[in-house]
Amino acid sequence: MKKNSLLLIVTLCLSTSWLRVMAQVPTQPSVGQQPTGAAASGQQPGAQQPAGTGAVVAQPGTTPGTGIAVPGQPGSSESGAVPSLNPSTGPVNLQPSVISTFNSGLGLAPTGLTATGQVGTGKGFTLQEAIDFAIQKNVNVRNSQLDAVSSEARIKEIRASALPQIAGTASLTDNLIIQRAFLPANFFDVNASPDAPAVPVQFGVNYAGNATINLNQVIYSASLNVGLRAAATYRELAQRNLQSSKVTVAEQVAKAYYGVLVAVERAKLLDYNISRLDTIFNETKAMNQQGFVEKLDVQRLEVQANNLRAERQNVQNLIELSYTLLKFQMGLGVNDEITLSEQLQDRSIDDLRPLISPDPTFQYRSRIEYSTLETQIKLAEQDIELTQKGYYPSVSGFANYGYNSGRNIFSQLITAPWLNFGTVGLSLQVPIFDGFLKKSQIIQKRITLQKAQNSGELLRNSIDLQIRQSSIVLNNGLQTLQTQQRNRDLAQEIVRVSQIKYKEGVGSSIEVLNAEASLREAQTNYFSSLYDFLIAKVDQDRSLGRLYVGN
Repeated sequence: MKKNSLLLIVTLCLSTSWLRVMAQVPTQPSVGQQPTGAAASGQQPGAQQPAGTGAVVAQPGTTPGTGIAVPGQPGSSESGAVPSLNPSTGPVNLQPSVISTFNSGLGLAPTGLTATGQVGTGKGFTLQEAIDFAIQKNVNVRNSQLDAVSSEARIKEIRASALPQIAGTASLTDNLIIQRAFLPANFFDVNASPDAPAVPVQFGVNYAGNATINLNQVIYSASLNVGLRAAATYRELAQRNLQSSKVTVAEQVAKAYYGVLVAVERAKLLDYNISRLDTIFNETKAMNQQGFVEKLDVQRLEVQANNLRAERQNVQNLIELSYTLLKFQMGLGVNDEITLSEQLQDRSIDDLRPLISPDPTFQYRSRIEYSTLETQIKLAEQDIELTQKGYYPSVSGFANYGYNSGRNIFSQLITAPWLNFGTVGLSLQVPIFDGFLKKSQIIQKRITLQKAQNSGELLRNSIDLQIRQSSIVLNNGLQTLQTQQRNRDLAQEIVRVSQIKYKEGVGSSIEVLNAEASLREAQTNYFSSLYDFLIAKVDQDRSLGRLYVGN
């Protein structure tokens, strides 16, 4: 319930801010939540968050947990310099690295990430470290591990039936009223009449003791032989279920990790835009004081700057929410401090294009769901065989050894010697008629097997659909990313030219503001398409069964 509620909150937050933007983005299948969103209802930009919630407030200085510098209000910046936006510090995307067990399939590097080089207040996690940590701490994985341990105990339980069964028994009986047996009268008197009444006779003593050790060993049981073979299948099923939980956790953590990184990169861009707008605002304000521009131009820039700060606050709220979701998927508490040790880096479209090619080596067994279903079918077949073997006879051997004694005086029962006895033998059990019980059970189990086989056919079709869908979505995502990247570059150039024209007096402030708005829209669309591409690649690798191959 907590997980569903958190995902609902993320969805509501994301949908509010991106409604206007996505109306202008080419339509494509949805592959995940967008990386940006609006603040919660009623949240004012820059408002303080309640204590103890773990929320981070965008105030001038460095944002806790992200290392992002938050600019102050217009006219309050300490320097008028515009920060550089070069490939080493600016946004954009995917840089090769080496990860052994997680593979998002992002080209030469499985994750498309690189080290940040930043020192945070919380423990640092790379994507692989976050996945490894989640696999250790996630509740679903821990429960699957417990199921695996339970399966081992179940296997030992089955094997125990094939081992000798030894039991000891002891009894002490006080015959308060000894039962009488009735014997014919001529048993005591040969001359007695045959019609004479029977004579009651007591057989037994007041006190009796018995101590015995019993040994039973199954010699032949067809059902037991099938059960022993099924034990290995049962272990295999438990291991596959555990692996399935790990794959699911790796997918969830990867998507949450990428969501944080994309939101952080967008926050960096907004900080860059705010600083640049602050510079323009200060210059325009100075020109207004000298009488070169109207006060209306200054006010327009101030409105634009305030709107930009409100958007920056919304993104900061989203970063905090994205961190919360990531910590939830990792099995951490929402108030735990963490730092992401990796960031997105540039990758050209030509580097990303080979990622959308199909995988000719794909096999259905590469999907953990399919291999798990195969194991379940195998187990269902063995279950039918186990019931069928119930028609076979079974043979077991037994041996008993013990001592007993009987006395009328209790003290003699202790002091007098006990007499030993022993037996050994074979027991043969042949089923003859069970009221068609096993026949009815076999019919039910065959239906269960048929349903599992039908599920296998459905799963194969579903996998084919997922692979085709993920390939199309990834191809569309790459095309959209290329278009939005081009739009962003063009918008940056338009802003540069409009600012030059405005400073030289041949352009208007409205032209500059429109160019700035177009640039922010292009940047927003770019990060939207970038996030879609990252999530689509994770989905494609999940559909091909190569997302996570750890033990």
